Amino acid sequence: MPLSQFFYRFTKSQRKGIMALCLVIIMVQVFYFVTSRYDLSSEAQQSQAEKEWLAHQTEIDALKAKQGSKEYKLYPFNPNYISDYRGYMLGMTVAQIDRLHAFHKSGKFINTAADFQKVTGVHDSVLNKISPYFKFPGWVNKKQPDQQYASAEKQTNTYPDKKEAVKPALDINTAVEEDLVAVYGIGPAFAKKILRRRADLGAFVSMDQMEDFKDFSPEAIAGLKKIFLVNANPRVTTINVNTASLQQLTRFPYFNRDIAKAIITQRSMTGKIVNFDELSKINDIFNYKSKIIRLYLEF
Repeated sequence: MPLSQFFYRFTKSQRKGIMALCLVIIMVQVFYFVTSRYDLSSEAQQSQAEKEWLAHQTEIDALKAKQGSKEYKLYPFNPNYISDYRGYMLGMTVAQIDRLHAFHKSGKFINTAADFQKVTGVHDSVLNKISPYFKFPGWVNKKQPDQQYASAEKQTNTYPDKKEAVKPALDINTAVEEDLVAVYGIGPAFAKKILRRRADLGAFVSMDQMEDFKDFSPEAIAGLKKIFLVNANPRVTTINVNTASLQQLTRFPYFNRDIAKAIITQRSMTGKIVNFDELSKINDIFNYKSKIIRLYLEF
């Protein structure tokens, strides 16, 4: 049967319906064809933009790493009011800063360089560098020399007159593998772990960071803390939580991919993470390692 005769077997209204259905099918096919080509074009453009951005990422990372190498200039200051950041820049450890804050919260004040060393336990090299910049209130400076050091003398009179010679501690940030394996419980593999972590961070800021190595024995960690110290002004590699990429945040030793994603989500919603207190709400890790982690971050 010819097609024309087959078509005219239907009523006029049925033929109109068939024509309308064919028209709808043609329009759907055209729409699908156009939108699929547009999506492929957009995806290609986005992929090309990402490639161009990633091509410059290495250079950007290198420039950011140089920001942490600025020299910290000292000015006269009252050692009773040293903040966490200033204490770190002065070469104090986290434990020494905590002892100073606890002493101040008890209602007592440091009036001499000798008192400062007694309370904090800083190394002589650190004290000799920063003590010339100590600035105490006027009433303290008016004391007679014998009165000025009376409190420090009273606190130290229980110690023996002659101190036993102690081998100087080594700086953990300049130690090599041979220095590390001399510690009981630290073999070549563990030494390389310490060196790799130091390279990732730029430098350690506290010997408490040795406790991050969960596979080290308590004896090994105690030995490291006994033999090594963190010298003044370690050159850490800082990371800006508001500009760092997902890859950069994930590579930071104290973060993982989940924390990095949470940071990017937070700054996308608020526009910017303004300080460490706001960052600490993201994950529990910041609550018990905050004094260390915050020294590696910028806002």
